Amino acid sequence: MSTGRGRAQPAYQGPYPDGARRMCAPGLWQGRTQGEPASDSCFVGNTGTTALAQLARSQCHPPYMRLTEPDSPAEPTEMTGMRLRCAVLDDYQNTATGSADWTPVQDRVDVVSFTRHLAAEDELADALVGFDIAVTLRERVPFPASLLDRLPRLKLLVASGMRNSVIDYAAAERNGVTICGTESSPTPPVELTWALLLALARGVVTENDALRSGGPWQSTVGADLHGQRLGLLGLGKIGSRVAQVGLAFGMEVTAWSQNLTKERADEVGVQLAPAKEDLLRGSDFVSIHLVLGDRTRGLLGAPELALLKPTAYLVNTSRAALVDQDALLAALHEGRIAGAGVDVFDTEPLPADHPMRTAPRLLATPHLGYVSRNNYLRYYGQAVEDIEAYLAGTPVRLLG
Repeated sequence: MSTGRGRAQPAYQGPYPDGARRMCAPGLWQGRTQGEPASDSCFVGNTGTTALAQLARSQCHPPYMRLTEPDSPAEPTEMTGMRLRCAVLDDYQNTATGSADWTPVQDRVDVVSFTRHLAAEDELADALVGFDIAVTLRERVPFPASLLDRLPRLKLLVASGMRNSVIDYAAAERNGVTICGTESSPTPPVELTWALLLALARGVVTENDALRSGGPWQSTVGADLHGQRLGLLGLGKIGSRVAQVGLAFGMEVTAWSQNLTKERADEVGVQLAPAKEDLLRGSDFVSIHLVLGDRTRGLLGAPELALLKPTAYLVNTSRAALVDQDALLAALHEGRIAGAGVDVFDTEPLPADHPMRTAPRLLATPHLGYVSRNNYLRYYGQAVEDIEAYLAGTPVRLLG
């Protein structure tokens, strides 16, 4: 892929967008519960006023990154010589700068973190028009041709993970944008899968809410795991680890996918289901661990969900589109399954009025599968490595 070096770029047309003010201040509260210690390194948040930004700057010890006055336009830059601007998208927890050592690129790059999701393409284009580099987490932000064509200054896109289905790679190459990835650990989504499954089985949320609100002392009877059947749709890096935990609980584990072989199932120590329908009919718990593609989109629709036992639980920490969302909502409302644990949605962040927010028998989390300290250290640490290598003319972990 082309690195796009030497191409003159248009000047930045305006100040930092709302939601992307930068500050650096040990002990200065921002984006936290008041009273909690702030990071000793630069971080990003909504400083609100220029005066506060100046206060933050005055309190910085040796800079983690160079601060740019929030209300001052950046100078035009190329990928050589001048300072560059890097946007970190969807930094909801305001942790990007504290999760990595940015000093290897601090002499050349100013980093701006966006703590609010930019959903509309026009909003995203306006926000990114003044940036040379963008860092995006997983597949939270699509980069179609229509967006990339509006970002002539963008020359490096870093996406966490080594696979991304929402980037138009051909358009990126046409626009001279290099795309790099990072490694991603499979263990955080495994752990969240079991957090959801266990909480569903033992009525943890219901009992906790009752205890805290003065409700009844014990109102549910938990479902056992030992001796029950766990059905896994997918037995890859994540699915196989989920299987090992199920076996440790004394569960009977079966698995199925279009390409799964008996040899692979035997290797993991689980049974190969003859067909998807057999797995659904016979399982007490079903967990999905498949990549979203043409063959897997809508894999579980109304007919498939109807095969589940009324006492069965469904867990999806992979992709929302693997399951027909309307069919799942209907099954939950009608009590045709015992419950579902969901970490992925058709629209993210989930709108306030989305029916998933109020569905019965549903335990839902806001796409936390890969959100863990060690994964963020890996994502942002390798993002810095990607930027450093790109600036040196030797890009690493290329995608596309």
